[in-house]
This record gives sequence, C-alpha cells and structure tokens, in this order.
Amino acid sequence: MISSPTLVAPKRARGRPRKTEHERDDGNRRQALISAAAQLFKLQGYDATSTREIAAKVGMQSGSPFYHFGNKQDLLLAVMVEGMKQAIARQLAACGQATPNQSARERLRSLIRHHFDVLLGPDSDFIPVMLYEWRSLAPAQRKVITELKDDYEAAWIPVLQALQDSGQLQAPVGLARLMIFGALNWSVQWYEAPRQSGKAKRASLDDLTDTALQLFLRDTA
Repeated sequence: MISSPTLVAPKRARGRPRKTEHERDDGNRRQALISAAAQLFKLQGYDATSTREIAAKVGMQSGSPFYHFGNKQDLLLAVMVEGMKQAIARQLAACGQATPNQSARERLRSLIRHHFDVLLGPDSDFIPVMLYEWRSLAPAQRKVITELKDDYEAAWIPVLQALQDSGQLQAPVGLARLMIFGALNWSVQWYEAPRQSGKAKRASLDDLTDTALQLFLRDTA
C-alpha cells in the first residue's frame, strides 16, 4: 500500500505581513486628499468646500475621505500640519547652505526669501490655508499647529538677536519677530506673481525680500 504524501504547511515569511495593493496605496491616497483639500480650501475657503468636492478632485468616492480622516476639520488640520512640516524641512535645508562667514543680514535675507517662497511660490497652498482658516480649528488642534510654528520661528531668533546686537535691528527681538511675520504673511492677500508677458512689471520674490530688509533693518555702514 502506498502511503499518501505528508502535506507540509508553507513557511511563514519573516517580518511584517505583506500589504495588499490597497494598503500600499493608502499613504498616496491620503496625501492626494491633503493636497486637493489645500488647493480647494485656499481657492474657495474651508466652509465653502465640501468633502465630496475634495474626493471628486482626486477621483475618489464621496465617502472615501472619512476612511483617512474622522471629519473635515481633521482634514483641515492635516493640511496645516503638512504645510508646517514642509516649511520646517525646507527652512532647515536653506539654513544648512549658510557659510560660516555669512553675516546676520545675509542669513535674515535667506530666511525671508525662503518664507516668501513658502507663502507665494510653487506648491504654496498649505500655509495660506493656515493663515486664512486658523479659527476653524478646535483649541487642541491649534495647539498642535502652534508648536510647529514655534519650531519654525525659532531659527529666526538668534539671527534677529545678532542684528540687534550690531545695531541693525532697533526693535526688541520678540516684538520684531511678530511684526516681521505679520508683514510677510499679509503678502498672501495682495501679491501677484510677475507674468511672462504683459506690459506691467510686477515685483518678484527677490524684490519683495530686498524691500523687506530695507523696511526692517537700518544700514550701519
């Protein structure tokens, strides 16, 4: 009599279970929702934008956003967090390019130029949404953004202190920081980027940066 072969269970793969195609795409789908929400919140406003519109913009079912976010307010928070994290990472990269002999004035110019790029440059939907829709967040959500904002602005304090020590900045550092950010952030309300064609010459981001330095600092030369 021939015995039947013994069935051996397949070995289990080590490590984490392999994700399904849907699970692997979750991160991309979530990011797509955040980007679409940022664009629509900036263009239409938070209150005037529905989750159905956001889902449609990225080709999802109307209820799909709620798989990734508890409600529209959570999606708004995600937009702001994404914007601040991008701004911090890009600012760190900009600061990392500074040379040891770079003056405090040059460092402030780099910070201002980077900030204008965050506010007004390509892919600049996120931070304007934060400026426009701050009051739409719950108090606990505002605390999350405030902590990220404090991290971002911390890089400016030693630069402003060095400028005050040299006499180029005459205002108190803490108050100057608030006034500078208030002035820079307001540019999202009125700035129009230069057109490639047309008679009217509009200011570039470099032009804005140079003008800001002239307003905030005095020339000690």
